[in-house]
Amino acid sequence: MVAALTAELVLVRSALTVESARRIVRFDAAYGISAMALVVVGLLRVFHFEKGAEYYFRSAPFIAKLTLFAIVGLISIYPTREFLSWRKSLRQGQVPVVDADRLRSIGKVIHWELALIALILLLAALAARGIGHFG
Repeated sequence: MVAALTAELVLVRSALTVESARRIVRFDAAYGISAMALVVVGLLRVFHFEKGAEYYFRSAPFIAKLTLFAIVGLISIYPTREFLSWRKSLRQGQVPVVDADRLRSIGKVIHWELALIALILLLAALAARGIGHFG
């Protein structure tokens, strides 16, 4: 997930070509698939393995982690919608027409996603160690 986002960030910061735009679209699909896989594995761990749902839902870091994951998912809609809008141009072998300001704002959003994922990883470590556990 992090690798796909990092690749997207690098590619949106460089000159957009047909090939780089195609790569961005593919990396965004990989990002989405890996995020969904992470949700499924996470739910299985919470409800069927590890310490159980009661433990996790009494953990402030775990709840914060879930909240941040949802926020990352919501803010990722903006770049994904943009990348999906490029499909028609790419099918015609043309570079998508995107102004520099839009690409910069997409890059900023991806940068925020990466920063929040780093925070999610920290919260996961805290939750696993029982720090911030209440009840």
